Amino acid sequence: MNNSAVQNSVSDAEIDALAERVKQQIDQLFAAEAIYPNAVQQQMLASHVRAMALRSLTGEPLPEVEAELFEDISPESMRLAQQVVDLFGNLPREEAWLLSVHFEVAKSN
Repeated sequence: MNNSAVQNSVSDAEIDALAERVKQQIDQLFAAEAIYPNAVQQQMLASHVRAMALRSLTGEPLPEVEAELFEDISPESMRLAQQVVDLFGNLPREEAWLLSVHFEVAKSN
């Protein structure tokens, strides 16, 4: 795939709106799973979700990610992360691998 042909121009407002909608869904997942991220974890997650929204809207590819780096992530965290990635509808599974770290860390609070 030629990534330059896929990339779209989007505004910061569009990115922020998508990121906020997904962040609200994550907050609901956290509440349902009794996961309570601290302020720093919330800030890091918000930054990551905004980057995901940018990639979703522009088609910008994710740098290569190795699955082996995420072998210690629990199936529960991976499942929750995949649910979030599925909200975007067009992101690769590697996004869930990266996002799962946020869930795994927040679960330990």
